[in-house]
Amino acid sequence: MASQNTPTLIVIAGPTASGKTAAAIALARHFNTAIISADSRQFFREMSIGTAKPTDEELAAAPHYFINSHAIIEPFSVGDFERQGMQLINDLFKVHNTVILAGGSGLYIKAITDGFDELPSADPAIREKLNKELSENGLAALQEQLKNVDPTYYDEVDIHNPQRVTRALEVFLSTGKPFSSYRTASAVKRPFQTIKFALDWDRETLYNRINQRVDLMIEQGLVDEVKSLLPYRHLNALATVGYSEIFNYLDGNTDLPTAIAAIKQNTRRFAKRQLTWFRREGNMIWMDASKPDMVEAMIAITEQERQK
Repeated sequence: MASQNTPTLIVIAGPTASGKTAAAIALARHFNTAIISADSRQFFREMSIGTAKPTDEELAAAPHYFINSHAIIEPFSVGDFERQGMQLINDLFKVHNTVILAGGSGLYIKAITDGFDELPSADPAIREKLNKELSENGLAALQEQLKNVDPTYYDEVDIHNPQRVTRALEVFLSTGKPFSSYRTASAVKRPFQTIKFALDWDRETLYNRINQRVDLMIEQGLVDEVKSLLPYRHLNALATVGYSEIFNYLDGNTDLPTAIAAIKQNTRRFAKRQLTWFRREGNMIWMDASKPDMVEAMIAITEQERQK
C-alpha cells in the first residue's frame, strides 16, 4: 500500500497544444516540486518557437529540467533520456516527495515509467539501403513499408519524421520483429509510484488550439528561427513538423501560406497519433482539459491514489 511518504511521479501527457505546460506548473507549485520535460524536441536549445517551449515566465514559475539542456548537434536518444532522466529523478526524490514528468512524447514517457527495451544495432548495409530509398523514392515509400510491416507503430509514430520511420524499418529488417514489439516487454519495477494523467479535449477544440498555436509561432518568428537552422537541416532533430514545412518554403517549393497550412494539417495528424499512443497505454487517467477545476481534480486524485 502506498502512503503520503511514497515517492510519486506524476505524469502529465497529452497531444500537442492540450495545455500540459500550464497543468504541470500548477501541480509543481502545489507540491513544491520540479518538472521534467518529456518532449523530444524541447531538449534542444536552438529549437524554441517551433517546439512551443515554455515562456521565460513559465520557466521561472517552477524548476524545469530537460528544456534547453542539449545542443542540436549532440546526439540524444530515448535511451540517453532514460539513463539521464532516472539519475535526475533519483536525485530529485532526495529532496522532493513528488516529481512531475510532462510531455507529449509517449516513447520518452514510457522509457521513464516502464524502462526502455534495448533495441538491436542496425546492420550498416540495411541503414545505407534505407537511406538510399529515402533519397531516391521519398519518405512516402518508406511510410508505406512501415505501414505494411508494423501497422501498430505506423499508427502512433510521427510518420513525417524520416528518422523515426527509417529506425523502425531498420529494426524490422534486421530482426524480423516489428519495432512495436520491443516496447511490450514487462515493465521495469521503479522505486516510486507513478500516477499518469492524460489531457483530453473534444477534437474540434483541440484542432482549433493547434491552428491558433501555429499562427502564434509564425507571429513569434518561426520563419527566422528556421532560417537560422539552415546549416543544420541535415540533422534528425529538424526532420519534424514545423521545421520541414518551412524548409520546403525556403527552398522555393511552396509559398508561405501553403507551408503554414501544411504545418497545421501535419500537427493535427501528429496530435491524432499522440492520442492513439496514449489511449493504448494502460493506467492513464483521462482528464477533461476544458474543466476549470481540472488541476484541483488532479490533486485530489493524486492524494487518493497515494492511499491505495
